[in-house]
Amino acid sequence: MTAGAGSGVEEPRDLGEALRRAAALLAEAGVPSPRADAEQLAAHLLAGELASGGLGRLRALAIMGTPLPVGFSDAFWELVAERARRVPLQHLTGVAHFRHLTLAVGPGVFVPRPETEGVVQLALDWIAEHFPAPAHDAAAPPDAAAPPRARRGPVAVDLGTGSGAIAASIAHEVPTAVVHAVELSELAHAWAARNLAAEATGGRVRLALGDLRTAFPDLDGTVDVVVSNPPYIPPGMVPREPEAAEHDPEMALYGGAEGGLELPLAAAATAARLLKPGGFFVMEHAEVQAERLAAVLGADPAWTCVRSHTDLNGFPRSTSAVRAG
Repeated sequence: MTAGAGSGVEEPRDLGEALRRAAALLAEAGVPSPRADAEQLAAHLLAGELASGGLGRLRALAIMGTPLPVGFSDAFWELVAERARRVPLQHLTGVAHFRHLTLAVGPGVFVPRPETEGVVQLALDWIAEHFPAPAHDAAAPPDAAAPPRARRGPVAVDLGTGSGAIAASIAHEVPTAVVHAVELSELAHAWAARNLAAEATGGRVRLALGDLRTAFPDLDGTVDVVVSNPPYIPPGMVPREPEAAEHDPEMALYGGAEGGLELPLAAAATAARLLKPGGFFVMEHAEVQAERLAAVLGADPAWTCVRSHTDLNGFPRSTSAVRAG
């Protein structure tokens, strides 16, 4: 695809015009954020030239009317054409941004969503309350002869890790944490292995290929935090966005059984098995499942302090509970 293929329209003269034309094409195709996506695709191709300037540098070059680099046009319009066919932006750039991380993603793995960032925050808030960082007394002189006090960090489990977004975020943001993550899909597991590599997580993440229903029997009753974003879409409820319906793996989408609750309830059962008394569980789900999940967990003697939490759009997006003693 070129800007003027079959239309007699001249090629854009500069970067600013190319971005405007690409945004118009993406808007016509129904892409929700056409200008932002056009900029991301251009920044992906120009990463070497933009260096650390990123999108800010790209926008400055566009305003200045910078001529298009040699070889840019063909690659750019090919990417724009793919995005217009609603191939996920993250599949075209090979990365997804999640909290403070840039994750490798592509076909075969669920692209992490902003809603899940809020679920991670709930876990991090609980960790901060129950595993506070040691206070530093600036007035006290250091004692070189005294060994540093060992402080146990939290043990966390990510059930159905997908790309590894949750596990990687906890490991990155809680340097004392030890994290265990499990994924059933071999393709998704391969992506998670890249994102959870020892050099990226300090060797504090253990990744397993397996079923969240039977994961980590060696950890029963020893875990502090369990986080999960399991498949939860009810059967027959096809996502509205083509990016999800046509490109996210079905294994990562549909929760099974009536109402899509088979895997969310399985994740809750595994969390109850893994957590020590007083441990924290938080799980993402569909807004239509919040009431049912709160009722089921509230009626289960394994749980106390059951709460629903809303996402940035005000929808009930996750449920948390504390393991009863």
